Amino acid sequence: MTDQPAFEQVRPVRLYERIVEQVEAAIANGELVPGQHLPSERELVAQFGTSRATVREALRVLESNGLVRSRPGDPNGPEVLPFTARGLSKQLRRLARAEELTLAQLLVSRMMLDATANRLAAVLRTAEQLADMEAAIDGMRVALDLGYDAFGEADLAFHEAVAAASGNTMIQVSNEVVRDTVLSVISDRIAHARNSKALMRRSLEHHEQVLDAIRSGDGPEAARASLQSLYDYYAGYVPAVERRALRALLDPAPPTGAG
Repeated sequence: MTDQPAFEQVRPVRLYERIVEQVEAAIANGELVPGQHLPSERELVAQFGTSRATVREALRVLESNGLVRSRPGDPNGPEVLPFTARGLSKQLRRLARAEELTLAQLLVSRMMLDATANRLAAVLRTAEQLADMEAAIDGMRVALDLGYDAFGEADLAFHEAVAAASGNTMIQVSNEVVRDTVLSVISDRIAHARNSKALMRRSLEHHEQVLDAIRSGDGPEAARASLQSLYDYYAGYVPAVERRALRALLDPAPPTGAG
């Protein structure tokens, strides 16, 4: 007799979720555009055939997700809002939590995003953006004697400057979300590690390599140094069995005797 599959109990879908899905779909396919208003609450109740409480819960979720905005006393229905990086950031954070991503998965994502940002920044950065990066590196040097929190702030300023220089909003937002999620998992362990200062010094050296590559316009080297920096700084916090995915992103060593 073969083993029977283990089924899980089905979860009833709440009515307000169906309303949210329909409104999201209408925004995604362009039936609803930024600046346009949804029907009034009373009209929505009639259209969806649900209670006023169900419609209000759906509108609350849509507003929380940054898709619509309701104004007290406004005779019109809720206004459809334009896309913003903040709205995308909220959705990505929820996804990371809901999917219970492992630290290794998060680090792979961060390494890929950061390397791409550095590669682009080496080609697209302006003189002003380069100056922001240099100021952040100076801040990291000073922060070595101030502790992990100060070092982390200067490190963040560097990555934000690089992401801005990439000229890509998706990279900026995605990298911010992944970086913050990673740090929320292990920042306390880094701050209290016995070798935290040595880790910071090594991180600074790698950041200086990245800065040199960006300054000289060498995108591939900027990406390589970024990948190595993140691996060296974080791999020790990943279970050994999961580090293979991180190592796969590093460039292999050149063969012996290669010119």
